[in-house]
Amino acid sequence: MRIAVVGATGRIGSLTAAALQQDRHEVVPVSRTHGVDVTAGTGLDEALAGVAAVIDTTSTNAPTEAEAVGFFTTATANLLAAEQRAGVGHHVVLSIARVRTVPGNAHHAGKRAQEAAVEAGPIPYTIVPATQFHDFPATVAGWVEHDGVAQLPPLLMQPIAPADVAAILARIAVGAPQGRHRDIAGPETQDLIDMARRTLAVQGRSIRLVPTWHGGIFDLTMAGDALLPGADAEIAPTTFDEWLAAQRS
Repeated sequence: MRIAVVGATGRIGSLTAAALQQDRHEVVPVSRTHGVDVTAGTGLDEALAGVAAVIDTTSTNAPTEAEAVGFFTTATANLLAAEQRAGVGHHVVLSIARVRTVPGNAHHAGKRAQEAAVEAGPIPYTIVPATQFHDFPATVAGWVEHDGVAQLPPLLMQPIAPADVAAILARIAVGAPQGRHRDIAGPETQDLIDMARRTLAVQGRSIRLVPTWHGGIFDLTMAGDALLPGADAEIAPTTFDEWLAAQRS
């Protein structure tokens, strides 16, 4: 099957492309590196010619809600219009578990807008809500680090390995559109601060972590079980310990 991966040079996009290629599908990489700009809409018609399914793994570091919403709605509108012209039969988009019930931050607002655009669009779709990735805590520590100190909330999460996310996206793309897929998550609950500390140690990075719900990028709306997946979640196999061990090699 000929499948386009949007955001193909990103972490999840590149892993998804590799998973598809391993199963001998023809992958069309869609990114600015490949001459396609989803926010401008340039190059999409050429890229999607003959494509049966599209997997959208795009992301943004937009700092404000308006910018995040603008990015995702514009990119999604351009993608869906081009897919309709090309006769694409399945639009798969990676989203965030519990994004509809947890206010979250600017990125969450952008993903809610993206989901709404996909649901209102002309292409049969599958929305795949994933929990946070195994490398998320260390990434957040890097975002908020100042003078060697990072203030982090004690978030409870059930993280998933990026490679498992990619494998699930690849599997879903070759099947029939499902509408909203059940949450996908890793096999164990973890604490963000502990995960960050252990990951940073493996990476040889020295950041002092300060537990707090104040002054960071997350607030108390994300406390307790707020970020945990639904009871019917699809559980991916890779534990955080297994993922972390692989980072050492």
